[in-house]
Amino acid sequence: MYADFFGLKQSPFSIAPDPRYLFMSERHREALAHLLYGVQGGGGFVLLTGEIGTGKTTICRCFLEQTPENCRVAYIFNPKLTVVELLRTVCDEFGVQVSHQGPGEVTAKDHIDPLNAFLLASHAAGQNTVLIIDEAQNLSADVLEQLRLLTNLETNTRKLLQIILIGQPELRRLLARPELEQLAQRVIARFHLDALDEAETQQYIQHRMDVAGLHGPLPFTRDALRRVHTLTTGVPRRINLLCDRALLGAYASGQHRVERAVVDKAASEVFDTLKRSAPTRSRRPLASLTLVATGAVSGALLVFAAMHVDKNPVKLATEAGAPPSAAAPPQPAMADPAPTDETTAPATVRDVEPPPLVEVPAFSDLLRSETLAWHALGRTWNQSIEQGEPCATALQHGLQCYRTGRMTLHGLRQLGRPGLLTLRLPGQPPAWALLVAMGMDSAVLQAGERRWQLPLTGLADIWRGDFATLWRLPPGQSTRLVDGRQGLAAEWLNTQLGTLQRDGKLVPGAATLDARVQAFQRAHGIDADGLAGPVTFMQVNRARGVDEPRLQPL
Repeated sequence: MYADFFGLKQSPFSIAPDPRYLFMSERHREALAHLLYGVQGGGGFVLLTGEIGTGKTTICRCFLEQTPENCRVAYIFNPKLTVVELLRTVCDEFGVQVSHQGPGEVTAKDHIDPLNAFLLASHAAGQNTVLIIDEAQNLSADVLEQLRLLTNLETNTRKLLQIILIGQPELRRLLARPELEQLAQRVIARFHLDALDEAETQQYIQHRMDVAGLHGPLPFTRDALRRVHTLTTGVPRRINLLCDRALLGAYASGQHRVERAVVDKAASEVFDTLKRSAPTRSRRPLASLTLVATGAVSGALLVFAAMHVDKNPVKLATEAGAPPSAAAPPQPAMADPAPTDETTAPATVRDVEPPPLVEVPAFSDLLRSETLAWHALGRTWNQSIEQGEPCATALQHGLQCYRTGRMTLHGLRQLGRPGLLTLRLPGQPPAWALLVAMGMDSAVLQAGERRWQLPLTGLADIWRGDFATLWRLPPGQSTRLVDGRQGLAAEWLNTQLGTLQRDGKLVPGAATLDARVQAFQRAHGIDADGLAGPVTFMQVNRARGVDEPRLQPL
């Protein structure tokens, strides 16, 4: 209902577990890594727990999309079953034929014998077999004991079945019971998924809005974002419910910014606990605002038209532009390792003091030559590229230029590096400024010795997505790189991805360079086409701590 009003392609806060909207906080990345470890873990149990709505099922769906080709997975989402029903379901999921001879009903042994034969055949064919059980806190003690017995199916060198249990915190208490001690001892990895902190809550909201097509500043005020975190305690499902209703309320009132009062009013509808905690306060249901009067909604639409909101948001670019926002948060995707012979600590744009807040810089203060803009960018890399054509000179220093006309605010955060913005002030030709720092609702631009801190609303008025930056080529690469899956660049890339794989930050089943590139792209929100282009190399550089300037946070 409100998507067009806010310049979105679709509703950003559906509670359906859509992997496209998965926000990969550091905790979510660790949770996914635990599941990926379960693919190659050699048998036993992997345990993933978390409060209701923290994103366990969505992470599981993302995991299913990343399982290697040699992995056979069975997924059970309704575990309220008897022992025989569970075994029948497992056999059905793996396509195992069950037969019964003699009188009476089908027994557990009728299922276990053909299942064991299937697991042995899969092992002989070089395949790993994984059983995932969601909502596992609903499993009975006797069913859990049968699952433990299934992990007894093994060869002389390894167990034949890996079992991943996903559930609410009660699952941990269930496994702590004395009668299940033998099962608890077979848990080879366990992870508890906590709710988001305040900063991650803001990043989560920004991420979902960007995936939904937002092209411009976030329509939530800072106070509103803080209030959302307080009311939801950082639980993603609660955030979705509250933000969806808050956007609806702002739309019905003709407001393009969601204020704290709108969030409070939305919370009074979607959270019964808030109503009980303040029974004497009168609140007007937000949903009813859409039915108050035709004139009110019409007025809102007129405000919308007058403010000239862009109804065709630019898509996130892939290797030809900005990386998609599917699974990448604004913060670094993974911790940078300590410097080695090949990598050094990442550089930053130094000494960015908080500049004065202004609406927009004057045209006379901006860089009116793109060549001068590239020279300024080169200085952030401590490189002089002022002799000859800037990009050709940069190449001589092991740096490559990168340009796109389809960058977004989220893409700027995801790349996390200084770059050139092409600005278009009213009635003036294009001009340039260097982006040096960025926060949730403002950015710092620099031209010469002057800096401006602009609200993102002001930046969106004068910037249409034209962005350029530099990135460091792999060692030994002296020519412009388009697809680095050949030559010295491929050797370097394979080494870096192999290190990430050994560190558990990349799916372990990816054996070839193409498979590793695709696995890395999926994990970092890049279009998983397998092509190792500039955006992929920039994100590998970031993950491996290659010496490159970084945007400063605000």
